Amino acid sequence: MTVLEFLAQWHDDSPFVIAHTSGSTGRPKEVRLLKSDMQASAALTNRFFGINKESRLMLSLSPDYIAGKMMIVRAEEAGATLLTETPSNRPLEHYAGAKIDLLAVVPSQALWLAQHPDRLANVRKLIIGGGEVSPHLRKLLENMPVEAYATYGMTETCSHVALAPITADISPFTALPPVTFTTDQRSCLIIEAPQFSFRRLVTNDVVELLSPTSFLWKGRVDNVVNTGGIKVFPEEIERKIRGLLSRRHYITSRPSEKWGQELVLKVEGEPFSANQTQILLEKLRETLPFFELPKDIVFVPRFEETSSGKIKRKKMQKKGL
Repeated sequence: MTVLEFLAQWHDDSPFVIAHTSGSTGRPKEVRLLKSDMQASAALTNRFFGINKESRLMLSLSPDYIAGKMMIVRAEEAGATLLTETPSNRPLEHYAGAKIDLLAVVPSQALWLAQHPDRLANVRKLIIGGGEVSPHLRKLLENMPVEAYATYGMTETCSHVALAPITADISPFTALPPVTFTTDQRSCLIIEAPQFSFRRLVTNDVVELLSPTSFLWKGRVDNVVNTGGIKVFPEEIERKIRGLLSRRHYITSRPSEKWGQELVLKVEGEPFSANQTQILLEKLRETLPFFELPKDIVFVPRFEETSSGKIKRKKMQKKGL
């Protein structure tokens, strides 16, 4: 979809826009997003960042995805200037204009910008969505003269409803007013958003609720592993070991007679040598408590991905990969 095609949809008589979920936790779903909800979301972000008719926004993401659509809507609602470029992993590579007030990117684009400070110098405020921000990227961005934020949200919420400033240590997500949060009996986040048509949205994200407006994200309830009677979150383990591997990897589980479920580390690419595997196992033992240690390392030639580059964990697990 092009910007002009989206704008034609945005200004037609339909009350909604068609979007699709990412498909990282299951089959991608078609979602009808009310334009009034998208306007409400744009208002939250524009108010927080002070976006107005004098502002410049850059679209470096495809309008096929909600993050790209919402950058267009934010510009439309604020009367701001919207600049566009062909989406790539090298955003702003050829940009030579005035400073950009707000840029939305995915982690791979943010990493390239952090590695090219001259390009990042063109940006005042940066929001990163579509995946977790790695410790390495956090450290790089902390020393850059840009306000950088991790985002929390989903297609159903028309992009983010909470932001966390990016620092070396993980900061809590804080709601964009007037959004507030509660949790259910699973410790999963409930979004209370009176300005949206859904009003209240129960998620499958397990969080540590710090206040009605802030939380720390732990992982997806769908991914929780009960191993030997202890519940562990694969995403938390992945955060702890991220610096140990240069290849893509993730933690999953498989049935075990002894433990009920046992943890498995999946690594993309060709198998390591016996010596490399032994070194990795030693590093894992030094980094993780016993109950978080993978019982096996499994190598997969190539991970299956969604169209936006997220790993399809559940689909690969069902296939035994």
